Amino acid sequence: MAWHEWEQLKAQAAERGSTRMRLNQLDPGSGSGTPHDPDQYGDLKVSQGSLAVIGKHAFDLYNDLWNKGRRAVPSSEKAAGKLFDRGFALGAGLQHVATRWDEQLTSLRDACAHIANHMTVTKKLHADDDHYIRRQMSSIDALDAGFDERVGQPGEKNGIYGDPGAKKGKD
Repeated sequence: MAWHEWEQLKAQAAERGSTRMRLNQLDPGSGSGTPHDPDQYGDLKVSQGSLAVIGKHAFDLYNDLWNKGRRAVPSSEKAAGKLFDRGFALGAGLQHVATRWDEQLTSLRDACAHIANHMTVTKKLHADDDHYIRRQMSSIDALDAGFDERVGQPGEKNGIYGDPGAKKGKD
């Protein structure tokens, strides 16, 4: 935004009587954009089944990359060696390509293994968190139940503390 645009916007805001600054926000009544109320979106929920499916797909891809993605490497390396031995410069180039392919394949397999392992760990951590939260909430419920056991009607003063209108030292 140029300086003159900034000055123009400030003047327009002053004319409207609004001198407050708003950054990165639309006028709530404009009707455009997306709502920013979390209640309209709901909570983020992930089921253990969804995490397991993602982890399984990542593990299957990991295995497929090893079984199928590496098929060309041994034959390419063999061809590169033969070409190089016969004096063709193409042999060194083919060897370089085979080596880079294997390195990239290893990197991709590592990423798949990381995802698969992360889903397994995430599943366990969230299950542990859920159990911990459930235990904490149940202990709070038990504590609340203890406070709800009243001797008298709600709102009545306990007689053991005496008459609130009586002053100390006056008999």
